[in-house]
Amino acid sequence: MLVESSGISGGIIQDRFGKRGHQQFKGMPTRSLPVAISSAPVGTVSYALTLLDYDAVPVAGFCWIHWLAANISTPELPENASIELRGQFVQGVNSWHSPLLKEQALPEEAATGYGGMVPPNAPHRYLLTVYALDCRLTLQEGFKFNELLEGLSGHILAAGTLVGIYDN
Repeated sequence: MLVESSGISGGIIQDRFGKRGHQQFKGMPTRSLPVAISSAPVGTVSYALTLLDYDAVPVAGFCWIHWLAANISTPELPENASIELRGQFVQGVNSWHSPLLKEQALPEEAATGYGGMVPPNAPHRYLLTVYALDCRLTLQEGFKFNELLEGLSGHILAAGTLVGIYDN
């Protein structure tokens, strides 16, 4: 299965999807990357995705979750789908809501959906992984990462990962 994004060119994530973009909520970039999926296996019922930053571990102490989504019914999400298509698929809570951020944490409702890149110390690599599933998941809006992982278990037909870099 192949995952592509017109928002990533030559391995570099375009500025508008992170801290240099103009669409933000209290410092959290909210313009989501477009996603295109091809060569999904026969029997695919829905897609789920994660957008993770493992380069955040030395800085934040944990892998930063930028986007969790499930029950995506089409092989393509346009740019800004996290906002413009809200309600057409379910989205999970990103790390902008982490209790480890203390007073800087955003409310859960605001941090449900895409929370873009703001690497503080160096360019970071972001892993966009899409899963082709044999079912729709029983997740509610605002689900947590562990709930997604539990739901994926035994239902993944194929997966594809795209890596992009966003400069600090």
